Amino acid sequence: MTGAKLVFPGQGLDGKSLYDLFEAEKVTLSAGVPTVWQGLLGYLEQSGLEFSTMKRTIIGGAACPPSMLRKFQEDYGVAVLHAWGMTELSPLGTVGAMKSRHMEMLPEDRYEVQSKQGRAVFGVDVKIVSADGQELPWDGVTSGDLLVRGPWVVRNYFRNEGGSPLQIDGEAHGWFPTGDVATIDADGFMQITDRSKDVIKSGGEWIGSIDLENIAMAHPAVSQAACIAAKHAKWDERPLLIVARKPGAELTGEQLLAFYEGKVARWRTPDDVVFVDAISLGATGKILKNRLREQFGDHLLGEPLS
Repeated sequence: MTGAKLVFPGQGLDGKSLYDLFEAEKVTLSAGVPTVWQGLLGYLEQSGLEFSTMKRTIIGGAACPPSMLRKFQEDYGVAVLHAWGMTELSPLGTVGAMKSRHMEMLPEDRYEVQSKQGRAVFGVDVKIVSADGQELPWDGVTSGDLLVRGPWVVRNYFRNEGGSPLQIDGEAHGWFPTGDVATIDADGFMQITDRSKDVIKSGGEWIGSIDLENIAMAHPAVSQAACIAAKHAKWDERPLLIVARKPGAELTGEQLLAFYEGKVARWRTPDDVVFVDAISLGATGKILKNRLREQFGDHLLGEPLS
């Protein structure tokens, strides 16, 4: 529609293949999920290379770690636009285009806004609700289940499998349950705090996994990080970190957990760290947390009650 050349990477999603393709085709704008960009940024860092034409990237599919946002913009001069959507939304839901007043903010405050998934696009309404369906305030703090509606939001699935997603207990309400947990601030900027199935319930208190993953990803020795709910004999569930180190990096679990001090309440700090060679990804580059839960969900059982 814009007359721009469109470049497809095919199966070459490793850092070197992407960089070589970008340079050969003079790519200026690209979009992808964070796990793909981790490989690209890791290759640039190891090789001491820079982009010659790349100027902007759109990141979606999963929350962009603030450390990745900073690296793109500060180290490589690539502007980051955060976005969120789903196939069921056809597919775009929100875009993190900032308002003019945000551009006058201090860098730290501006990064905080950029880390959010953004405002709803034309044709999409959003709201957050409590467990009993009550609409929650847009204060940027209160989190709830994210619902969306609009003329091109899915009404039902193929062959009506699973019944209408726009109904609760047989009552139509017109809002699609995304499965995401989010906050919305006074400017309408939505921020995903977790997937409802990934939230960790520890002793009756909810712990979001995304914040814990972002802290781990900020450590210079960490290449990939995922936080899952592991079963616990006393607290029902506790956060467990699954981490892949950068090549050649040395890092112990104690060192990584110490990195959380002062960044998050102590009771939210993960109980342990499991190091792996690589974290399993799905076809779209998203971390397969269900597989991690199957592998490591019992890791904390049998530990002393504390």
